[in-house]
Amino acid sequence: MLQQQRTNSRGEKYVIGPTGAPLTLSDLPPANTQRWVIRRKAEVVAAVRGGLLTLDEACERYSLTNEEFLGWQASIDKHGLAGLRTTRLQQYR
Repeated sequence: MLQQQRTNSRGEKYVIGPTGAPLTLSDLPPANTQRWVIRRKAEVVAAVRGGLLTLDEACERYSLTNEEFLGWQASIDKHGLAGLRTTRLQQYR
């Protein structure tokens, strides 16, 4: 599901993030993120779906494989944000 891209008063492109708040490129997790909590994964997925980043840009920026990102996306589609929980991964397969 693609989101509509919008522009804020400063001219920055944004999409609505997983918490319902506007999400700009500067709001995304840092490129050197090591600990991937649910919210961070969901923010990256929302940014790609909204067109802030391409899939390739996201994978390069965060050192992800396409399969890893697509797995996050599929988990959200199938189980919502709870599907991104690594401690419950077996429940959602």
